[in-house]
Amino acid sequence: MTSPIRLRFAPSPTGPLHMGGVRTALYNYLLAKKLNGKFILRIEDTDQTRFVSGAEEYIKESLAWCGIEFDEGTNGKGEFGPYRQSERKELYRNYADQLIERGWAYYAFDSSEKLNTIRLELEAKNEVFIYNAESRKQLDNSLTLSLQEVEEKLKAGEAYVIRFKIPEGEEVIFTDLIRGEVSVKTATLDDKVLFKSDGMPTYHLANIVDDHLMQISHVIRGEEWLPSAPLHVLLYRAFDWEAPAFAHLPIILKPIGKGKLSKRDGDKMGFPVFPLKWNDSISGESFSGYREEGYFPEAFVNMLALLGWNPGTEKEIFSMDELIEAFSLERVGKSGSKFDPEKTKWFNQHYLRTKSTKELAALFQLQLQEKNIQIEIEKLGEVVELVKERAVFVKDFWEHSYFFFQSPQEFNPQVVKKRWKENTAGFMADLKELFATSPKWESEYLHDVAADYIQKNELGFGMVMNALRLAIVGDGIGPDLFKIIAFIGKEDCLNRIDFAISTLK
Repeated sequence: MTSPIRLRFAPSPTGPLHMGGVRTALYNYLLAKKLNGKFILRIEDTDQTRFVSGAEEYIKESLAWCGIEFDEGTNGKGEFGPYRQSERKELYRNYADQLIERGWAYYAFDSSEKLNTIRLELEAKNEVFIYNAESRKQLDNSLTLSLQEVEEKLKAGEAYVIRFKIPEGEEVIFTDLIRGEVSVKTATLDDKVLFKSDGMPTYHLANIVDDHLMQISHVIRGEEWLPSAPLHVLLYRAFDWEAPAFAHLPIILKPIGKGKLSKRDGDKMGFPVFPLKWNDSISGESFSGYREEGYFPEAFVNMLALLGWNPGTEKEIFSMDELIEAFSLERVGKSGSKFDPEKTKWFNQHYLRTKSTKELAALFQLQLQEKNIQIEIEKLGEVVELVKERAVFVKDFWEHSYFFFQSPQEFNPQVVKKRWKENTAGFMADLKELFATSPKWESEYLHDVAADYIQKNELGFGMVMNALRLAIVGDGIGPDLFKIIAFIGKEDCLNRIDFAISTLK
């Protein structure tokens, strides 16, 4: 294995970064830090036909939001750049030529129309076309043509691709750090294109060359790349390079447990699948993001870490440093992991409760400012302390506290029917007078004033308090009633009682 330890995350800028991609980046980052190595971000943009404007920036912003920092990459750091493949394209041709010289690759001049015709003919016979050791013997390539014919075609500028020459009758064996020994017969593999007619390498060539030149020690990627691993192992052999350690992560399953979680599942089922909101400039579609939905990055990362990895204990809450210390590929499962959106909310609620009152108040203040409600952080902290245990997101604070900031304009009819009786207006008027003449405006003192009135008049405590809550809140909800009353102030309190009396005749 190559030393020192160097791991990379190498996404393609073809769209937003799926949460599965973030998990791949996270596992690479955790192992790199666990082994005191380097974490590299490389942008694999060799497929210019699928390039999406803004996708690279989205990827980097997503990683930054998650706290996944890269040591080398397009941030200008590192000695192995450029870290964007489109800026490295001049070097790949040299390696493709080396493979041809070594007998591991060949020129293929078959037109796409010809290959498609062959494919359709075989499909009509319920057969599948594969450009492999058998079919290549009948096709238009440098293995079947004479050297002179090949030179003439190249000199004439005829379109071609360079394909890898899969050896015949062999078995490719390699060790996957998650799945153990993997064995694949070369007869099942096709001769993949390594270099395209547009002068750009394919993923397979560029990926291997860059991993070698950047001295990557471990390749951790999704299991969708497992079928490509035998080719990559053969490419390392063809170049006489030492291969990195491979690990292929299990897929993330839909909440129902069947099928891979797709980018459209989230909005259909009511949860995000992307770290940040994504607006597709081509289709006009918009996809929700965890950040914009109000999730804390710590909750998102904590959830992702456990979506495929098991620490071997009952512990569920991990800081990034704790994840680095505990992480190992040995405890990553082989089978897919079912995504649980409710568990993700549980993580967020936990992290919300661990935030300081001042931090939560600052976040809530932004929400109130959008409603043109101005209030100091210190004062707002009183409300946050009363409602944060009921909330999953900061955006939930309003639902649990709107009555602190605005007087009722209407009353819940079900609560009115249950709590407002014929004699209610009378004792509400009495309480209003007592509050109006109160020498102190503190929750405990006001509670005692009301309790003393109830006792002296031999009224039911619940009856009076429920009616008073209805007058102050407009509903039967909310935290400690007298803390609400103390917060809104004497004038607002008296006005609310007046409004209830006049409205609920």
